[in-house]
Amino acid sequence: MSLNLTSYFLLVAEYTILTVLIVVVIFFALLLILGIRKSYKLKKENERLDQISQELAKKKEEEYKDFTSGHMYQ
Repeated sequence: MSLNLTSYFLLVAEYTILTVLIVVVIFFALLLILGIRKSYKLKKENERLDQISQELAKKKEEEYKDFTSGHMYQ
């Protein structure tokens, strides 16, 4: 009886450990997926901001055009 009871407790302990490990693996897999998704979104946002920055730099590089030559108070 004692041997049967001990093996039952070991089986329950193994089942409990397995359940806890499965929960932990699912939790960390979810964190990994969310981290990869966030990284992808940040990369896309960075590319968009780089493009905007390049467009602004091109606007600043345009040479100055004198608009006062046709002004009537010259």
